[in-house]
Amino acid sequence: MTTGAGRRGWRFRRSPLRRRSYLVEAWLLLATWTLALVAAVVSGVLIAHAVERNMNGLRSERHTVPAVLTEDAELPVSATEGADGDRAWATVRWTGADGAARTGVARVEPGSRAGSTARVWLDAKDRLVPEPATADQAELQGAVLGTAAAVGAGAAVVLLGRAGCAGLNRRRLAHWDKEWAAVGPQWGRRTG
Repeated sequence: MTTGAGRRGWRFRRSPLRRRSYLVEAWLLLATWTLALVAAVVSGVLIAHAVERNMNGLRSERHTVPAVLTEDAELPVSATEGADGDRAWATVRWTGADGAARTGVARVEPGSRAGSTARVWLDAKDRLVPEPATADQAELQGAVLGTAAAVGAGAAVVLLGRAGCAGLNRRRLAHWDKEWAAVGPQWGRRTG
């Protein structure tokens, strides 16, 4: 009995029973796994860097300004509302870059009273925006999305390779059926 290592390369070995489709299938499988590995690594790295670059760009475009609460901060209904469950909504007023007073609704510390000061995040057009991700959060998010992209790209290539192998197998079975139709009736005759 041959071992697992001895059976792996059987499609590449010369044999009078080996069909050309076995060799094609062997090269297709080798190309599929190689391309899947390359596609996974390249797409994962590119997506991770793109996400980090995008999040770092957002952080550089946003800035904080002091704002005064115009009303008491609403307490969150429950601490399980999401990632920002420890923050409350309140109407705030701040001075824009052009010197005009502006108001808007922002997340602030729960229980903050009207007249207290809070830091809010603004974009280049002095609009309220969510707090950007820190460098560590951007790196983590890039790693997670890069990993997901790598798995997706690798899986797509493997599925395409498997579809090619299935097509080869269907073609091989059809060829065997044709050969058996020619040879099979000869076996039905009995002697003696």
